[in-house]
Amino acid sequence: MSGSASANPVQHHHNVFVYGSLLADDVVKVLLKRVPPSSSAILHSFHRFSIKGRVYPAILPVENKKVTGKVLFGITNPELDILDTFEDVEYERRTVEVSLMDSSEKLQAHTYVWSDKNDPNLYGVWDFEEWKPVHMNDFIKMTTGFVEELEQPESKPRVATYESFYNQDGQNPSTS
Repeated sequence: MSGSASANPVQHHHNVFVYGSLLADDVVKVLLKRVPPSSSAILHSFHRFSIKGRVYPAILPVENKKVTGKVLFGITNPELDILDTFEDVEYERRTVEVSLMDSSEKLQAHTYVWSDKNDPNLYGVWDFEEWKPVHMNDFIKMTTGFVEELEQPESKPRVATYESFYNQDGQNPSTS
């Protein structure tokens, strides 16, 4: 195994720009078992959409728009794997340039962009402050279920966890 990349235990750290449910430290803590250092940031030339039938947002490139969010610093490779699994097939991880709000410093960060740029279910603008009081507690419960499921040998994808959580007892997320 000498000479192979896997023999070298180099730990890479990543910056991840978040803009939706992961703006809530409580959601991040459930997923990563910690709250990484972060800084408010802006992603230019993107728009944050609401998604019909979902309580979380999507972003897509849109000229002359911007998305406010924050950058999580020091994300490890295993944590990035958890985020990739959480974002599931609905999103693609891309590297983008963001501007930190406190210093205007520009830096590279990963973010999760909606996979289907022609999705007819995208509309309007998603608002974190409106989301918190209405959906955050249930979303934390769903995320806890996702993490518990992830630790099982035969885990189901996050979308399936989301759909089973929000469809139990005939409960549907309101999409205000």
